Amino acid sequence: MIAATLRLNAWDDFLANPRIPLGEWAEDFVEFITGAFSGLFDVIRSVFLGMYEGVDFIFSAPPFWIVILILAGLGWWVRGWVFGVGTLVGLTLIFLMAQWDNAMHTLALVLVASFIAILISVPLGILAARSNLASGIIRPILDFLQTMPAFVYLIPALVLFRVGVVPGIVATILFAMAPGVRFTELGIRGVDSEVVEAGQAFGASPGRILRQIQLPLALPTIMAGVNQVIMLSLSMVVIAGMVGADGLGKDVVAGLMQLDVGLGVEAGLGVVILAIYLDRITAALSKPRRKRSKPEPAA
Repeated sequence: MIAATLRLNAWDDFLANPRIPLGEWAEDFVEFITGAFSGLFDVIRSVFLGMYEGVDFIFSAPPFWIVILILAGLGWWVRGWVFGVGTLVGLTLIFLMAQWDNAMHTLALVLVASFIAILISVPLGILAARSNLASGIIRPILDFLQTMPAFVYLIPALVLFRVGVVPGIVATILFAMAPGVRFTELGIRGVDSEVVEAGQAFGASPGRILRQIQLPLALPTIMAGVNQVIMLSLSMVVIAGMVGADGLGKDVVAGLMQLDVGLGVEAGLGVVILAIYLDRITAALSKPRRKRSKPEPAA
């Protein structure tokens, strides 16, 4: 009798003030997760921070001209001498703008976040391509991740991993991994079924068909997804700078807060140069070496 009365009172309160406390439920859930799995998040934080510091050391420790020559040489090898010279000029400009250290911090953040996002998204894409049930579950989650405003990712990342570069990496991974899953699934599903059936007819196992037929044929599409993952990761550096991640994004935020146009332009130009370099490199790597060596026809 008492319980029925309480339910009626709660229903009357809801009718008088109709509101679903979804925010409070989410807050309670995050508090529960933080308390129950604090050790796990500390381990994840240590791993991500260690990976970032290791990659950052590789780029920041050598003299700037050695890093410039290596990156320009890679650009020359992948896309030709014009791109190599352009890389040399662009990276030298970053150094002359006194943004070299920030650019290397940003490059380390983008590479670590992209690597982890690809490490998660490609197996998920393979799973989605091989199972309609998995695809039906993964697709709505990806739609949710892609439509969620990027700033929202920072809230749970800050609560779980505190201020610094790690919440920036976590938010970047969540924001950037969707194209990797979608392009991998698209590429594998797009492999000619007759080729797969031929492999089955010769007695190849599903794992061997995946490794030796589907993945090689789907590689250009998968690399297009990798390219998108890297570009989306780079687009998050400014937002990561808002939570204390070192790099060009931090200077962009400082320029915005202080209305310092010069600082904002220099840091923003550094982001653009890195974006062009990474985009052209990953796009070229998706093509066979013979096609890369041939000059593109004039439009």
